[in-house]
Amino acid sequence: KRAASQLDLAQAAMLAGIPSNPSAFDPLLHPKAGFQRFQTVLGLMVTQHYITRLEALDAMKEAQSPHFFKKAPSLLDRAPHFTSFVLDQLVHIFGLKNRSQLSRSGMIVNTTLDINLQDKIQKIAQGHIAELRAAHNLTNAAEVLIDYHSGAIISLLGSIDYNNTAINGQFDVATQGYRQPGSSFKPYVYVTAFKQGASPAQAIDDAPTTIANPGGSPAFYSPTNYDLSFHGHMTMRCALQNSLNVPAVRVLKHVGISAAMQTAKDMGITSYEGTPGYSLVLGGLGIRLIDHTSAMGTFANGGVHVGYYAVSKVISAASHKVIYQHQIDQGKRVISPQLAYMMTNVLSDNTARIPEFFDCNVLQLYSKSQDNCYNGDRGIVRPAAAKTGTTQNFRDNWTVGYTTDYVMGVWAGNDDNSPMYNVTGVQGAAPIWHDSMLVAEQGHPIRDFINPGGLEQATVTYPDGVKTTDWFIPGTVPTFTRPTPVPTPTDAATPGHGTPTPTPQPGGGNPIPPQAHPYCPSVFSFVDNPPANQSGNGWW
Repeated sequence: KRAASQLDLAQAAMLAGIPSNPSAFDPLLHPKAGFQRFQTVLGLMVTQHYITRLEALDAMKEAQSPHFFKKAPSLLDRAPHFTSFVLDQLVHIFGLKNRSQLSRSGMIVNTTLDINLQDKIQKIAQGHIAELRAAHNLTNAAEVLIDYHSGAIISLLGSIDYNNTAINGQFDVATQGYRQPGSSFKPYVYVTAFKQGASPAQAIDDAPTTIANPGGSPAFYSPTNYDLSFHGHMTMRCALQNSLNVPAVRVLKHVGISAAMQTAKDMGITSYEGTPGYSLVLGGLGIRLIDHTSAMGTFANGGVHVGYYAVSKVISAASHKVIYQHQIDQGKRVISPQLAYMMTNVLSDNTARIPEFFDCNVLQLYSKSQDNCYNGDRGIVRPAAAKTGTTQNFRDNWTVGYTTDYVMGVWAGNDDNSPMYNVTGVQGAAPIWHDSMLVAEQGHPIRDFINPGGLEQATVTYPDGVKTTDWFIPGTVPTFTRPTPVPTPTDAATPGHGTPTPTPQPGGGNPIPPQAHPYCPSVFSFVDNPPANQSGNGWW
């Protein structure tokens, strides 16, 4: 943009000829008609003695230069996938059949995009992928940032480089790609259990499990954990935060596949590819990053799901009247504030995830570097809740998480579905999520997640001695009268580096205890005949 006083004769004459019929005389859309109109303007200026014939000839010569039309950096150049998404939204808003019916010069479209933040996030993603490309065969990433209070899409990257054909950069993974979310899908299953009366303190047995799989292949499903070990009795908080697969499948078996799918749909997973089965809890369906991100924002928004949008206002260029205004969406309550807070309280509990992810993992939003964190200086830590996911054979890598302001989803992988090499959730997508969220939060006050009330905090001691203090819906605190059995010690082993969702072939491994923590006791023990779960009590 420049002031009229800064235009030279050729530029001014070209622009002066457009307003009488913008769609016909736009020199970019209709070069021949536009240039003829330009010549007419110059001729009239000569006739009326505003310029000389020589000045008119010089202006025509300038306009014929290949550099005359210098394309200014546009939203299409800087955010091509977001722009494409906006065009699709406009087609829907105005009830058109396709993009060709959109006016090319008659609308001023205001969007939700923060273009400067988008540029920063893209550089973060490009830099991280460059570090992992050669050693880990990781070539691409996508990202979505949403203000979950309003549904406004603040940033959207469909790939790290739209113009890179080697990674199929023009394909928009964020809004068009159906990728398997791995363990990042687990919160929808666990909150379904909360809806059915469980709590983060619910005891669950991480033990060998075989489930009938009607109509599936194989006929019986036997999930395993990433470390090929079983860890005994623990709480749901511990199982979810350490991304253990076997407890998650047991939870899904208990709540039911249809109930878990209904929860996911209510929260925003509106479309998917694949058939729901017991692998559902391990991310067995293909879903879109934008839907997954929006759905996780429901937890942050106290159980209210607000649909996402990209177009805030459309103005007619001719009349300067507003022809479309996004209406504030109050959203739809799909889970109670109490259940939403219980899940947020779990997903933001870094101590509970230490056994598998270790301290100073990048799911914490500490302001200092990771090296500083290792040395005891985290800087300022912003409360955040997050979940990672990695699919079988390392084909998809996810981190979806939120603060009190935004929810962000990041996918990392390869568009051709080729596997990455040993990239877990905290190595691939999570560093992009961490650094991008810190940038997005600059200038925002640090606030903790608000407890909505209506919850009861209680300490429960299970029959095998597992003791935990956690949040419960009033009236659901379990009580036990069974005598405490004699525990059987288990062998210790070293925890692993974050747990991807892949379910390797069944293997050996002794039960190992997580590190000491109130929610993940340092000693887990098996009970020969644990009581059947009744009314939310006992083990699942």
